[in-house]
Amino acid sequence: MPAESGVRRLSTGIPGLDRILGGGLPALGSYLVRGGPGAGKSTLGLHFLSAGVAAGERCLYITLEESEARIRAQAQERRIALEGVAFLDISPSSDFFAEAQSYDIFTPAEVEREPITQRIVTEVEAYRPQRVFLDPLTQFRYLASDNFEFRRQMISFLRFLVERDATVLFTSEKSESLSDDDLQFMSDGVLELAHEPLGRAIEVRKLRGADFQPGRHALRLDGSGMTVFPRLLPIATKQAADFAQISSGIAGLDALLGGGLERGTVTMISGPSGVGKTSLAMQFMKEAAARGECSLVYSFEEDPALILRRCDAIGIPARAMIAAGHLRLSKIEPLQYAADEFDNRVRAEAETYGARVVMIDSVAGYELCLRGEDLRSRLHGLAKYLQNLGIAVFIINEVEAITGAFRATEARLSYLADNLVFLRYLEIDGRLQKAIGVLKKRLSDFERCLRAFDIDTRGIRVGEPLSGLRGLLMGVPEPRGEMRA
Repeated sequence: MPAESGVRRLSTGIPGLDRILGGGLPALGSYLVRGGPGAGKSTLGLHFLSAGVAAGERCLYITLEESEARIRAQAQERRIALEGVAFLDISPSSDFFAEAQSYDIFTPAEVEREPITQRIVTEVEAYRPQRVFLDPLTQFRYLASDNFEFRRQMISFLRFLVERDATVLFTSEKSESLSDDDLQFMSDGVLELAHEPLGRAIEVRKLRGADFQPGRHALRLDGSGMTVFPRLLPIATKQAADFAQISSGIAGLDALLGGGLERGTVTMISGPSGVGKTSLAMQFMKEAAARGECSLVYSFEEDPALILRRCDAIGIPARAMIAAGHLRLSKIEPLQYAADEFDNRVRAEAETYGARVVMIDSVAGYELCLRGEDLRSRLHGLAKYLQNLGIAVFIINEVEAITGAFRATEARLSYLADNLVFLRYLEIDGRLQKAIGVLKKRLSDFERCLRAFDIDTRGIRVGEPLSGLRGLLMGVPEPRGEMRA
C-alpha cells in the first residue's frame, strides 16, 4: 500500500507490519500496542527502536517493569540490535522491597509520582529522542488518584513527548478487571496482538489519518524476533492480462481443452485418490521447463521424494528440471504454518524466482493451515493474487467418492476455477479404468465429452472420446440404449 503524500512514515523494523501500515507508522504520533502476556508487545518495541537506530535516529526505551539488563539480554537472544538505544530504567530494584516505607499522611501515588515524572522530563529534555518506547504505560495508572486524573496525565504526557518531535510506541496490560479503553481513545493508532491456541496474530485497529490494511494477520515469534505475514490482497498485484495458451504436450489433452490452458488462469484438477491429479499438473510443468520457465510445487500431502520417484516412472524429468532451476518442489507441514505465513511464502518465492506455473497440492492440506478460517475466501485470495501476476495456477482437489453421484469439488470451490478438469474412475466390463473431462473453461471452447485417461511407463496418455456409453459420470457406464431391469 503506498503511503499518503506528505505523510512521513517510520519503519517498525518488521517488513510485514510495515506493509500492513502502508509503509510504517506516521511520524510524530503516539501508538498503543495491546495484548495479553506473551503476545509479543515488548518484542515489537525492540524492533521499533532497533530500526530507529539503523536510520540514525535517537531512541529511548522507558521501562517501568523489566530492568535494562534483562531487556538487553532478551534482545540479544532474539538477535535484535540495541546498540545506540538509550534507556530510562524506572523499574523497581530489589532494594525497593528491603527499604519499603509506610506513608502515613500521603498516599504512595502522591509521594512517588513527582520523582518519576521529573526523571522522565529531565531525560527527554536532555536527550531529545526521536523514537520512544514506553513499556508499559499502564503502570502510571497506579500513580493517579482516579481514572479521570490518569486520563489527564497521560494525554498531557503523550503530548509532551510528541511536541518534542518524538514518535511514541507504548504498551498496555489489558485484562478483564483493568480496561485500557481510555488509552485506545487517546492514541493515534492501536496495534492489537493476539496469542491464542490456534496461533498468533496482529491487527491494526486504528491508524488516525492514514490508510492501512485491515483484518488479522499471522505473526511468528522465534529466535529472530517477530515476523508478520500480511494477508494477500489480489487487487494490489493486478497486471496487464496475458492469456496466451500453454500446451500440455499431449495432443488428446490439448484437444479436450480447446488447444490448452491459458496463462493467468486458475485450473482445478478434481478427482478421487490415486487417479493421477498431481501427475497431470506435473505434465504442464514439464512443458513449462522446456520453454525455460520456472514452476513451483507446494505439496501438503506427499513427500517430494515420492513425487520425484513417480515422475521418474512416467517419463517426467523432474530431477533434471530441479537441477536446471526450472522446478522447485516444497513439502509443507500444514500444522506448522498459518495461512498468512504460507501465502506469503508462495508470494515471495513466486516473485523471487519469476514463476510461471504454481501448484497447490492439495485443498485439504491447505485447509489445515486455516485453523478454522473460511476456506473459500482464503484460497480465493491466494489464487487470485497469483493469477494477477500472470501465473498459471493449479489447485489439486480430492473428492471422496470413487463412483456414484458425480461431484466436481468439495466445499463448493468450483466458482474459483477458470478451468475445471476432472478425473474419474470407471467400471467397464468388470475392470477399473480412468476417464478425463472438462466441466468448465472460461476463456475458450472445449470438448464436452470424456476421454480415456491412463498413466504408465510411457507417460500420460489421453485417448479418443468415449462413445456408445451412458452413465459415465456415475462411474458405472452401460451401453447407450440398454436399460437395466
